[in-house]
Amino acid sequence: MTQYIDIAVNLLSERLKHDIDSIIHDAAKQHVSPLIVIGSDLDESAEASAVCQQYPQQLFSTAGVHPHHASTWQPQSRHTLRQLTAQPSVVAIGECGLDYNRDFSPRPAQRQAFAEQLALACELNMPVLMHCRDAHQDFIAIVNEYRSALPKGLLHCFTGTKEELEACLHADLYIGITGWICDERRGQELATLVPLIPNNRIMAETDSPYLLPRSMRPKPKSSKNLPQYLPYIVECMAALRQQTPNELAQHCYRNSSEFFGLNVPPLMVDD
Repeated sequence: MTQYIDIAVNLLSERLKHDIDSIIHDAAKQHVSPLIVIGSDLDESAEASAVCQQYPQQLFSTAGVHPHHASTWQPQSRHTLRQLTAQPSVVAIGECGLDYNRDFSPRPAQRQAFAEQLALACELNMPVLMHCRDAHQDFIAIVNEYRSALPKGLLHCFTGTKEELEACLHADLYIGITGWICDERRGQELATLVPLIPNNRIMAETDSPYLLPRSMRPKPKSSKNLPQYLPYIVECMAALRQQTPNELAQHCYRNSSEFFGLNVPPLMVDD
């Protein structure tokens, strides 16, 4: 049986948080389990951990501060984040990084919050799930500053250039690919880069509820992306890489399990 792990689900977003039971169940029917719930600020990270406790082995979470919320980072934030990482459901620090596309937080604040979270990941020997949009030069410089002490790093939702991909792979980062590759308008460059990612560095994700694959047929009635659509994204990735979907799914599952330190039992699907 082909299994999948969705490495980035914004399950506590307003578009998903009221349907958690059905989202988990519908994903499991497509063999997508467990799901990694993203924490984008300290409050949401605490809530994510609490929700995971209600769904053991089905949900795991990250804890961190997204660059959009970097202006909320305070001197005590590192201590709070350290406490959150002690929860058994928390498997990575993040989502952290830089976003110069929207600049919801000042860039100096983004860089400081990012660096402090990487430093904590080094201290705690934890993997880190990262975000980068229109900020590659500063992003890779900060990553490389901490990389030698950082156990594992993942750049999720990669949408950059070939040069940026090469720099990330040179830093030995894992690369998360979303349904962006299914967008005939915006995903053309990414589609050419997906075959360049080594088998031991690629992961698959929905970034639900965002980035619904545009090429899905029949087209879902809702524009809401869901973890149950992850196998379709893997199929698209596999075609670009000239692999069978099952072969690529196995690589992604193994990489995701090892990165997050997961040891989950085989999925039993209740139809």
